[in-house]
Amino acid sequence: MFMLNHNDPVPLYKQLYLQIREHALSGKLAANSKLPSVRDLAAELATSRNTIEGAYQELHAEGYIYSKHRSGYFVSVLDQDAALLAPPPAPRELGRHQEPAASYRYDFHPARLDPGSFPMALWRKCFLDCLRGSATELSQYGDPQGDWGLRCNIQHYLERSRGVVCQPDQIVICCGLQHSLDIVAHLLKESHRSVALENPGFHLPRAVFGNHAFEVVPVPVGPDGLDLELLKTSSCTIAYVTPSHQLPMGCVMPIANRLRLIDWAESGGKLIIEDDYDSELRYHGKPIPSLQGLRPRGSIVYLGTFSKILSPALRLSYLVLPDSQLAGYQDRFRNYSPSVSLLEQRTMARFMEQGHWGRHVRRMRMVYQKKHDALLQAIEGHFGSRAIAVGQGAGLHVVLQLVAGNPGETEIIRRAGQTGLRLFPFSATCAGDPPPTTHLMLGFGGMSASEIKHGIELLSQLCF
Repeated sequence: MFMLNHNDPVPLYKQLYLQIREHALSGKLAANSKLPSVRDLAAELATSRNTIEGAYQELHAEGYIYSKHRSGYFVSVLDQDAALLAPPPAPRELGRHQEPAASYRYDFHPARLDPGSFPMALWRKCFLDCLRGSATELSQYGDPQGDWGLRCNIQHYLERSRGVVCQPDQIVICCGLQHSLDIVAHLLKESHRSVALENPGFHLPRAVFGNHAFEVVPVPVGPDGLDLELLKTSSCTIAYVTPSHQLPMGCVMPIANRLRLIDWAESGGKLIIEDDYDSELRYHGKPIPSLQGLRPRGSIVYLGTFSKILSPALRLSYLVLPDSQLAGYQDRFRNYSPSVSLLEQRTMARFMEQGHWGRHVRRMRMVYQKKHDALLQAIEGHFGSRAIAVGQGAGLHVVLQLVAGNPGETEIIRRAGQTGLRLFPFSATCAGDPPPTTHLMLGFGGMSASEIKHGIELLSQLCF
């Protein structure tokens, strides 16, 4: 009745399981009929009793057969009509038909980091030290708000380098900016209905707040950041801003506008979400102090991440909640489990407390400044007066504004893809129609200075 193929990569017990299951579902094996004993079927198929026992146990666990004490196994009563309507899916051949990842000679994506930048040896040492020292904690759930040691290290770092004034119990460890935004949206959606987002601006907040049924209101960005007059006339009670280095235009919100924005938030139950995503990467002068530091007890949620300096693959970020939101957070999330591995949190804490994080930030600032300067030199050499570099001096990208006479963003990106050059569309940062002039986002973090030079040379040939 059954056949086993010893040359088939499928295990023998699985072959037998599949055949008996098919016979039971199709009715070839009648309901309540007795199956051969383990010993008899093993002898018949010239295989071990373990093979037969393994197949029978899996069929029994899934309900295809049942057992009687001292009598053996019997076929369960099944609804063959229902089984015919929903046949089991055919096994998939994993990996054979997957599309290969696109390969580019020159990758100008704004989120790319230097390929050799991750401090592998130091991170491994910190990780192993934490693994040896955290044996007892690995059998327990950690604090849902995040490891206390990591929160203390983040608090010291933010106070020293960003002017953020907070306590460790205001800090929540998250697994990336998306998770941070999701927590904030959960906290605010019962008391707020609409959120003002920068336009052009980061596309992720639009998606997160939209998925939480907020009304997303795009507010234009000028040389001084968010247009505060339009914000005041809107119905929004939340404003999401990147004041220290606006994404994507790179402008800095001046102190007068920062104070006006804070006054707006305190004029009646409003709130500011300050995203300080790449504040460490400022190449001329000192980093711009945070908005939160101007009014520590104000209605400001501060967001930060380790993705732009250390690694986006670690999925480590944090948010600083104002006192007014702490009780709501603890009430809503007190039964949650930690979202980030305790080992990774402990490793990051050790990495920071041993001084590696500060040295790494300084080293990466120098690395990216050289690439930043190489990009500007290449733009000047190959574009000249045909383009203007916007948002230079910080971050991991600049925006290139082209003069008239070019084929437009869509066509340029199409041509670039055909020649092995990757561009992230500037239009993806715009809510609605992009500006009438062509803008290109040029990330430089993932390429060498030589690759940047050759990539810009190629791009200049495609744009006109």
